[in-house]
Order: sequence, then structure tokens, then C-alpha cells
Amino acid sequence: MELPFAESYKIKMVETIRKSSRAEREEWMRNANYNLFNLKSDYVFIDLLTDSGTGAMSDKQWSAIMEGDESYAGARSYFNLKESIADITGFPYFLPTHQGRAAENVLFSSIIKADDILPGNSHFDTTKGHIEFRKAHAIDCTIDEAKNTTLEIPFKGNMDLNKLEEVLKRYPKERIPCVVLTITNNTAGGQPVSMENIKGTASLAKKYGIKLLFDSARFAENAYFIKTREKGYENKSIKEICNEMFSHADFMTMSSKKDAIVNIGGFIAFRDEEDWRACQMYTIMYEGFITYGGMSGRDMNALAQGLREGTDFDYLETRIKQIEYLGKKLDEYGIPYQRPAGGHAIFVDAKKILTHVPKEEFIAQTLGIELYLEAGIRGVEIGALLADRDPETRVNRYPELELLRLAIPRRVYTNNHMDYIAAALKNVFDRRESITRGYKIRKELPIMRHFTVELEPAK
Repeated sequence: MELPFAESYKIKMVETIRKSSRAEREEWMRNANYNLFNLKSDYVFIDLLTDSGTGAMSDKQWSAIMEGDESYAGARSYFNLKESIADITGFPYFLPTHQGRAAENVLFSSIIKADDILPGNSHFDTTKGHIEFRKAHAIDCTIDEAKNTTLEIPFKGNMDLNKLEEVLKRYPKERIPCVVLTITNNTAGGQPVSMENIKGTASLAKKYGIKLLFDSARFAENAYFIKTREKGYENKSIKEICNEMFSHADFMTMSSKKDAIVNIGGFIAFRDEEDWRACQMYTIMYEGFITYGGMSGRDMNALAQGLREGTDFDYLETRIKQIEYLGKKLDEYGIPYQRPAGGHAIFVDAKKILTHVPKEEFIAQTLGIELYLEAGIRGVEIGALLADRDPETRVNRYPELELLRLAIPRRVYTNNHMDYIAAALKNVFDRRESITRGYKIRKELPIMRHFTVELEPAK
């Protein structure tokens, strides 16, 4: 008989998690002002808020931590990380930062000015936030197929090259500091971008004299999908595919808390020395010296090892098949989500489930609260709360998709946990007709409000 799939790791240490009662969760949710970010971790049974910094590090990563060099300048750990980044990405220059949004802050401080235009395939929240904070404009050029959650195509995160060229034609290149390509496309449901589309995007950018930036938090998962879905890459290694992907970019930002499987860390990598030097001042101002950038030597060592492990095919297969497993359980129950299953998460289609909740009452957030009350599971809203207000009119933006993201931490939960998640969602799904009202905003920040917003039940 054919052997079933089994995880490519064994468990060495466990952390106890506590179940709670419905009454406890109702009280905790009220006290958190109906913002899932405000919940204490002890109040959460299965935490799917994010896969960022929440993965389990390996024995080799923990071992590397013990060899960290904490020298302020020129630490061995910096050069270990430099070697690892160059090996996997091909970029000769990099600047460490304490996390991904810090990398964006450093880079964008150098290249963006007011009224600039940055086209991309669904800029994620921090990316758009950093752009709009600088009075610049993020223009979404994702393929239209990404808006149809029922459609199954292999590379649903692709850039629409016609939309992109329209933007590049419309504005002078002096106003376009870069094109942003996010791999995988998080906002669209953790959907991959094909190598063909990467090449097409790079070709257009070059044609108009514009630099190409990769938002690379989940680049290894993107490479896995290219290997398994795109003709001509089935016999290439993940590292070979990564090298080819990055060969088309001028620079990259990285939240290392994702595909490098660390609890903290990020970096910017550069093709050209001039770009690298232009960002050094901002690294020193915002992060630290250029050879540590807000990271300890221990963290850099763990990151260097994590990049190697995160690009291992067996690890990636284990990781992505768990997402697939959860998707298949939801299929059994008829629960709609962004298809096909993404690389790091399942994005549940809240708009198709809570059909009676008005869009002004934050459909995906409502579903997230209901799931927490049902079973102590914490997800995150990818919908109108995250979309924020238009920076000029201050009117709420209502995206076509209202998604509840269930981001699966790496090497943390078992498939028994996936079964529990699916059953909890089914229970909410079965009583969906009774959920008719959502939530209103009581207090919010002017930008990236979803992290700290205070809500109250709509009446």
C-alpha cells in the first residue's frame, strides 16, 4: 500500500494550552473591546492571529543562538546572515532590521516622497500604511480572478500586467520609486505568483526604467508553488527557484518571522551598492548600526539557520500540506474560502457566510469574533477594518473581499488542531442565519487602525 504523508519533524518540547468556557470568552471579548489583538494569549486556545514570529524553532536554530556574537559592529553573526542571504537570494548587499515593517520603514524613507505612486499586487497592511503615511499612493494591480474565491487557478496572486502597464504609462517614472511584488500575495489569500508573472513584471518595470521591489515574507512558500505547479520547474530545487526569482528584483524587504521561522527579525537586500548605501543612514537612525540593525547576534544566527531550513523542500511540503488538510476539512463542511488553499493560511470568505451583516458593520471581524466565542480560536480580519479609511476623504474603504485569515504557525499545531478548527467553523456556519448584526467603531487611530481599534456591538 502507498504510505501516507507524515510530517518531516518530531516534537521535542511542548507548551500547555488551556481551554476556556463560553462565558469566560464573552467577558474577555468585551474587555478587549471586540478587538482580537487585545486578547491575552492565555485567553486563546488555538492562536491563528498570525504566522509571524509564532513558529517553532528547530534544535539547530536554538544551537545557533548559543553561538551568537553580540559585538556592536562587525559581529560574526552578521557575516553568517550575509552568507545565508546571498546563497538563497543572490543579493550581495543587505541591512538587518528588527522586523519586516522596519525594513519597509528604512527603505521607504530613502525612496518615497509625497505624491509618489507605487503599483503592486495587493500591498499588505504595513506596506500600504508606510506608503500612505508618506502621502504617497498604493495602486492595486492584482489580477481580477483573485476577487473570485471559488475560482481555482494555480497562481491567483499574480500581477495584472495590463493594469500595471497602464499605471506605468500614466505617471512619469520620477513619481514611481518602485513596483511592489508581494510573494506570496497575502491580501489575496496567501496566493502564489508564477515565475512567468515575475518575469513579466520585471520586464515591464525595466521597460519603463522603474525598480522592482519584492515583499518577500513568504518567498520560500512561493518557490514551493512554482516547483509544484509551474511547468519546467518540477526538477529544480527550492534554492535554485529562489535564486531565479530574486534575480529579477532590484531589492527585497523581508519579514523573517515568516519563512525564516524566527521569533524576531527582518532585513532589506539590494542588488546595487548605491541603493544599499542610501539606506544606511535610516538604518542607523531607526534601527541600530548597519551590522545588527535592531537584532541581537543570537537572533541573526537563528535567522541565518532558519533561512536554510525554510527553503528545504520536505519542510515546505509538511507546512503547506497542513494548510491543504484544513482546506479539505472545510470542503467537507461546505465552508467557503479563498481557493485554492494558500501557502500560510486559510482565508475564509466571510461575506459568503454572514450574508445578513451589513458591510458597514465589518463582516470579517464579526466572523472572527464568533469563531473566538465558539471555540477560543483567534484569527484576523482581512476586510474593511484592515482596508482603513481613504487618506484624503477619510471615508471607509470597503474591499470586494471580506476574509477571515486563519494563519497557521509553522511546526506548532497538529492536524488534530486543524480538525478542531474546522468543527468550530462548522458550528458557526450552521448558525450563520442567526448572525445579523456586526460591530461599530468606538475609537481608532488615523492609520493601521485594525491593530488597536475599539469596537462595540451594532444595535
